[in-house]
Amino acid sequence: MAEEKKVKKTRGRWLREMKSELKKIVWPNRQTVIKNTGTVLLCSLAIGVCIWVFDYVAVEAVHLLISAFGA
Repeated sequence: MAEEKKVKKTRGRWLREMKSELKKIVWPNRQTVIKNTGTVLLCSLAIGVCIWVFDYVAVEAVHLLISAFGA
């Protein structure tokens, strides 16, 4: 029973601390969100293009090797 009270106190303290921490959050404004979204999309596109180019070069190299050795 004493342990149950201790658990309730711990849980209550945790909830109070959580509420306190959540009040400290500063959400970004609309302009910042749009800017960050654009940056993420641009970086994703750039990485996708790099992967596509690497894949194309690798496939062509394999085809060249296969044709060179007559398989």
